Amino acid sequence: MAVVMYDLDGTLLDTASEIAQAVNLTLAEFGCDPVTEDDVRSWIGHGTGWLMKRAWEASCGDASVSWENVMERFIHHYEATAGTTSTPFPHVLDTLKKARDYGVKQAVVTNKETRFTERVLEKHGLKDQFDLVICGDSLSVKKPDPAVIDHCLHELGATRGEALFIGDSEIDVSTARAAGVICWAVPYGYNLGRPIEDAMPDRIVPDIREVPNFFRHL
Repeated sequence: MAVVMYDLDGTLLDTASEIAQAVNLTLAEFGCDPVTEDDVRSWIGHGTGWLMKRAWEASCGDASVSWENVMERFIHHYEATAGTTSTPFPHVLDTLKKARDYGVKQAVVTNKETRFTERVLEKHGLKDQFDLVICGDSLSVKKPDPAVIDHCLHELGATRGEALFIGDSEIDVSTARAAGVICWAVPYGYNLGRPIEDAMPDRIVPDIREVPNFFRHL
């Protein structure tokens, strides 16, 4: 069974603006200066807890504040902003439909937590497009651990030779490579602020339109 696995933030959806809004609302509550959206773009990829840590260190760094309280406020704000200003990247919606029409199973593999992933997918009408969604808290591990891809292939009844992973970051490339799966990358994502070429994916594609063509040759 052919399967394509997509990263979410920076690959399917541009979510940086709404994440930055939640980050800055949180920082403001603790009397800290705002960070820029470009800063936030460079921190996306490891999950929201890691991202908020980077923002806190860059803006505030007050070690006396309870980190549990900081994250509680961030979660509150991000639950409100998730899906409000994010947008699908070009050709995402039509490609997802085309791949489904080809009979290709589709999955999301993201480090974003379930509560935010579900909200963003629902807001953009994408929940029904995927056969499986694996989030940063779905399993005991997350990307770049290859077990997330192993789990996905097992659940969808696919082999490595029938699978494609497409993402925007070194994390995605490392995960796919460790799992023995071909990885394509898009150049417009976040990748912690570094060129995706440095990660050496199997192929760099300008957008995800090429995904259905991959399965014509299987």
